Amino acid sequence: MMTELISLNSESATNRLVLLHGWGADAQDLLPVGKLLIEGFKDRFEILSLSAPQTHPSGIGRQWYPLYPHEWDKVPSAVLDLEKRLNTICFEKIPLNKTLLLGFSQGGAMALDIAKKNKFEGVFALSSYPHPEWEPLKDMPPVFLCHGSMDQVVPKEASQKSFNLLRKNGIESELYLFEGGHEINKDLIDHCRGIIKQKFLS
Repeated sequence: MMTELISLNSESATNRLVLLHGWGADAQDLLPVGKLLIEGFKDRFEILSLSAPQTHPSGIGRQWYPLYPHEWDKVPSAVLDLEKRLNTICFEKIPLNKTLLLGFSQGGAMALDIAKKNKFEGVFALSSYPHPEWEPLKDMPPVFLCHGSMDQVVPKEASQKSFNLLRKNGIESELYLFEGGHEINKDLIDHCRGIIKQKFLS
């Protein structure tokens, strides 16, 4: 049976980190990354990691929508489904404006899309790409794009395209290229920790 949501919470948490995994992974995949990102901070974080709703074609792992071949027409319903799931999460204790959203690869593309309508505190899109019809809105939260310069799965040009669209629409955004492939390495985790500490913690 699929684990739809993994929650690591604390009664003293004042912040939240929501994780969206990549194609073929599941809710377990990004948990170690999430823990490293917030480790040792004075501000307490709740971590929520979601599994995509669809079974991966291989039978192992999950997908937010079919990717090979690309079924872009399924993206709007996938984004709407994710939005509905997020709306079932209690945001009274920890509001959206104290919630960071992080997605990797296909999960990063979903994060970019869902952030158009939801006022997260900040969005991290790692090794991601923009959906074909994606157009940022001017009041989106800050977006931090990170991509391996040697990524052979999702070329770094995909994040460059997202960055250009974000800047064109006046949204606070950064593009960080690191030495690596389609991965989350220590350099990237350290970089993202630095952003969280500098921009989002009291």
